[in-house]
Amino acid sequence: MKKIFLSTIIFLFFFSGALPALAAGFEDDPILGGLNYATIAGWGTQDLRVSIARTIRIILGFLGIIAVVIVIWAGLRWMTAGGNEDKVTKAKGILTAGLIGLFIILAAYAIATFVSYTLLDIISQRP
Repeated sequence: MKKIFLSTIIFLFFFSGALPALAAGFEDDPILGGLNYATIAGWGTQDLRVSIARTIRIILGFLGIIAVVIVIWAGLRWMTAGGNEDKVTKAKGILTAGLIGLFIILAAYAIATFVSYTLLDIISQRP
């Protein structure tokens, strides 16, 4: 196990320094692109902060979908409990946790949206 870990560290140490040199060497090459690789690959040229804000919104959207599915699943468990108090208690616990999670995700989404719009507004007003 130590040999695998050590060889991985050595590999990353030696080859991580070579990648920027390789990218800079192919700057004028139309195929490899060098520093223009992102444009050639179709990743776009937008600001990194905009990309990060979009990624955060997408991740929080998926988490919101998962929280809604958990709430629906808890409701189905409650409806199919058939009067069994243990199942109803578990379903209530899952429903409570799902609703708390949904609230946290919505709050995080609101905060992330506010911060990203505020930062982009400040950046756009810079001379």
